[in-house]
Amino acid sequence: MSQQTATVDDFEKPKSITGGCLCGSIRYHASFADDHDFLQSSGSCQCTQCRRTTGTLVFIAHTVSLSNLTYLTSTETLKHFQATPGFQRAFCADCGSFLYWREESQDNLALAVGSVDPEFLVAGGFGFALANCSSNNVWCQNEIKGVTDGVIGKERGVKWATSSEEGIRM
Repeated sequence: MSQQTATVDDFEKPKSITGGCLCGSIRYHASFADDHDFLQSSGSCQCTQCRRTTGTLVFIAHTVSLSNLTYLTSTETLKHFQATPGFQRAFCADCGSFLYWREESQDNLALAVGSVDPEFLVAGGFGFALANCSSNNVWCQNEIKGVTDGVIGKERGVKWATSSEEGIRM
């Protein structure tokens, strides 16, 4: 199946992916259980913190279990920053690449889909599986009219004004 014809009912799903930072000092491998829910694991955020961390208007993430993520390289340059207590943002100290966001009380993390290797996102045809945004799309009150308000498909996912725990559904 080609990337262009993927739908929420029919899309290719990877068994695993690899990715890392821009300079290559941090590389990871993530595997997915047979019952991994690719639709409920993909979401987005438009909060100011994610915008400043990623340098993008919309942060697209895919939730991965910590037990299914392994590092292929040293994590010496992997650094964490807490803009909000209890929440980690991980990046490479050498090149600045943002890799994930994590609520410390959870056993998973929100992997930055932009850090996934292109052979999975583009050539492998798994871009839809990883970045479909069919789950929670948070801080949509920060949408920029005419720019980001149409990025996340209105036919998929749940749009929240702020966070999914505290927010108002849009």
